[in-house]
Amino acid sequence: MKTLLSEIKKCTLCEPHLDLGANPVVSAHKNSKIVIIGQAPGTKVHASGIAWNDASGKQLRKWLNVSDEDFYNVENFAIIPMGFCYPGKGKSGDKPPRKECAPLWHQQIFDKLPNVELVVLIGMYAQNYYLKSKAKRTLTETVDNYPEYLPNYFVLPHPSPRNRFWFTKNPWFEKNVIPELQKRVVAILK
Repeated sequence: MKTLLSEIKKCTLCEPHLDLGANPVVSAHKNSKIVIIGQAPGTKVHASGIAWNDASGKQLRKWLNVSDEDFYNVENFAIIPMGFCYPGKGKSGDKPPRKECAPLWHQQIFDKLPNVELVVLIGMYAQNYYLKSKAKRTLTETVDNYPEYLPNYFVLPHPSPRNRFWFTKNPWFEKNVIPELQKRVVAILK
């Protein structure tokens, strides 16, 4: 695993397309139990090199009901974004994750993760890639039907503060989905 992660962190395949250059952010350990697959690092994460080290990460840890220490323990959580580098600024928010990372690296990482009990798919890019035709028409429908993807996958919207309108419009998410997520995370990390 260390050799593979070292190879990924040296990757510059997409560099010509990246506003801030390549700085792959990924973490995993052969004992990782839960895999977090989100979109791609934002500017704060790009600068720090620490995944989910921003407001979205704070909200994600709240949803998971885990401390920073537990979240950043690679034997608990592997963090494998759809795009490992900050993709750049788009018209409204960040550009989509680069399409090269997941096909090139994800399976190689998963091949070295024999103890994974749950994969958390955050946002449409991860859900569409992994669920393929089983993903619903919209993210809201996919998340509302989260039991269909268990026990392997747990689907979530992106925890970004920019999504507060979605959270306000869909109160069932915090009421029904988050408690189930927390129950599963606690059971796995025991």
